[in-house]
Amino acid sequence: MSDSETPNTGDISPNTPAAEFAAWCEAEFERRRNSGDDFDEGHYRKAMQLVIERLQRLEDEGRA
Repeated sequence: MSDSETPNTGDISPNTPAAEFAAWCEAEFERRRNSGDDFDEGHYRKAMQLVIERLQRLEDEGRA
């Protein structure tokens, strides 16, 4: 997986909706990875990054 597909959760302010979502996504990612079922890790990471970026924009605008 390339670095562009991996969300940079270190840039997320703590105690924000984006941080809470990122923490949930990481736990869900590990659960899915360990479930034995197939899932597309790259698509998961891309979708996660899109939502985190959107949440951060909303937070910056004071709307989240």
